[in-house]
Amino acid sequence: MDTYRQLLRTPEFTPLFAATLAQNTALVVSGLALGTRVFATTGSPMLSALAMFGPSLAQLFGAATLLSAADRLPPRAALCGLALVFAVGTASQAMPGLPLWGSFGLLAVLGACGSLGGGVRYGLLNELLPQGSYLLGRSLLALSDGATQICGFAAGGVLLAVLSPQGVLLTGAGLYALSAVTARLGLARRIARATGRPSPLAIWRANRLLWSASSRRHVYLALWVPPGLVVGCESLYVPYAPRYAGFLFACGALGMLCGDLAVARLVPTRCKQRLVVPLCLLLALPYLVFAARPPLVWAAAAVLVATAGYGAGLLLQERLVGLAPRELSGHALGLHSSGMLTAQGVFAALAGLLAEGTSPAAAMAVLAGVSAGTTLLLAPGLRRAVPQPPA
Repeated sequence: MDTYRQLLRTPEFTPLFAATLAQNTALVVSGLALGTRVFATTGSPMLSALAMFGPSLAQLFGAATLLSAADRLPPRAALCGLALVFAVGTASQAMPGLPLWGSFGLLAVLGACGSLGGGVRYGLLNELLPQGSYLLGRSLLALSDGATQICGFAAGGVLLAVLSPQGVLLTGAGLYALSAVTARLGLARRIARATGRPSPLAIWRANRLLWSASSRRHVYLALWVPPGLVVGCESLYVPYAPRYAGFLFACGALGMLCGDLAVARLVPTRCKQRLVVPLCLLLALPYLVFAARPPLVWAAAAVLVATAGYGAGLLLQERLVGLAPRELSGHALGLHSSGMLTAQGVFAALAGLLAEGTSPAAAMAVLAGVSAGTTLLLAPGLRRAVPQPPA
């Protein structure tokens, strides 16, 4: 399988793609609305960053208690149920008079439940596609995610100008419900990939097995830490440029889309794994210009160039699929997703704290420097263990 057209003709891929598209759009629209409302209410960069990326912190709890269910639940039922939970939770955020602590409590619950989403979705993707086609399928989902963010942040900005934040949150809830309906009608009923009851002990055993190999440890750390620090930079767009945060997010989504497309379709196969470290460095270094508080045009250009480096994530995920046991593919990808989102939440909170003590621009530059340094520390281990491309 070599083209996106062939991919879209694969049975059940198109419904999975459509359900993911609706869910990602809901996440973008509702996150922008909530972050804007919290910043307008509190004036706090830290609370604004936590409102948009804080649910990721709850991924750690969810990964420790729920992740083994990623391979032990029927995929269609799990995807539908998760989408409905997010629909109800997002609609609840729009309730008049909801206190700030209640809003963050809902975000924590949704974050914990969302720890299952990546494992179920990407495990099903690996099951649907022929061997060797995971990178192509994952890249198309990543491209749709980039396009969704471009359109979603733009649409969210328009909706916020027309509706209240509560109205935009209800729009997001409707999109989550649409995702649930699409998955229910378009996906076939499948049995779980693994047997046994989900339990924290099963999670611990699987995590210990996945973490036991040095090659997988380096891949996980590269997937979590350098991009998580850059997401901390992104969490400060609202306090850095309150009126133009949506524009900066859209530029970042466009850069990510271009990077993913280049990695998946334009880079020769023999060169792909050599680009992991350079792309991780590209992701961080342009953010150093924020130390000089550049005007909006230069800030947007830096964001656009930097986010092309997110293409490294596709290459690292392909490497992880090749290194993980097949019966734990959903768990391995779910651990990546949960760890990534947890890192995003942690570094978003750290970014907010740094911005409170200094400024959003200074905090972004510091996090970018730490991200680049972490990539250089991981580089020798990443170069040593490169699996052969799948047949």
